[in-house]
Amino acid sequence: MTEGTRRGSMLSAMQWMLGLSFLLFWMRFLGGLIAGFVGGRKAGKVPEAILAVILPGFVLGILTFLLGGILGGIPIIGQLFALVAGMGSLLLSFMNVLPLLIGAVLGALTAK
Repeated sequence: MTEGTRRGSMLSAMQWMLGLSFLLFWMRFLGGLIAGFVGGRKAGKVPEAILAVILPGFVLGILTFLLGGILGGIPIIGQLFALVAGMGSLLLSFMNVLPLLIGAVLGALTAK
């Protein structure tokens, strides 16, 4: 590979992180670390790897907020469901972001 060609992209890194996170969900910390490492290598650079970790979290938060708002229009049950769904997605995002971030930075640093 020549010096001028790029190794990967942020979109590819996000896809790899998402796919491996789903496959390795049962290995709580190690699965996220592996997914982040592979995604970081695909991103190729540390700033792109960090964005590949953070952007899906923002998208998930916005989606949950919008969908929760739609369901929140239903009296009592809709509002309760929106609250539980929003809190659950926020908790899952925070539990997974630290190992993904560590793995992504390590993977980007080892990329050629």
